[in-house]
Amino acid sequence: MADRLPHEKGFHVSWDQLHRDARALAWRLDGKGPVNGAWKAIVAITRGGMAPAMIIARELDVRTVDTISVKSYHSGGGAADQRRNAEVLKSPNPDMMGDGTGILVIDDLVDSGKTLELVRELYPNAHFATVYAKPSGEPQVDTFITGVSQDTWIFFPWDMALQYVQPYRGED
Repeated sequence: MADRLPHEKGFHVSWDQLHRDARALAWRLDGKGPVNGAWKAIVAITRGGMAPAMIIARELDVRTVDTISVKSYHSGGGAADQRRNAEVLKSPNPDMMGDGTGILVIDDLVDSGKTLELVRELYPNAHFATVYAKPSGEPQVDTFITGVSQDTWIFFPWDMALQYVQPYRGED
């Protein structure tokens, strides 16, 4: 049998799938903002939240988009022994943010929930939405589209390249 992925379960997301899922998230959020159903602004958690935030901003016609940069993993990935405390590297416009009321905070995935927990402390009245969610992080997210098991590793399209893959049963 061929070697398994480094993470027992792999969930591969194509650009097309991410686009469909981000649009589904936009539809779920449509009309749910606190100002006559509208959102004041979108804040993407960089870097993973940028692609879905752009799609959601387009779908919901939100023109004010900012970012918050949070670092919570070493470059090796998100393995439990490589996690560290989340830290904000760049904050969004404070005049726009206030306590988060009317702000839609978007990320690609909530895993452990540490990133969203930190951002929620800063902006307690914001609405937190992710495309994908793992059980440990679900309490930190208000809206998401697809749940995956905690031991699933999501391969996002920006992390992958097309290349030859050897057949499962061996040589050609």
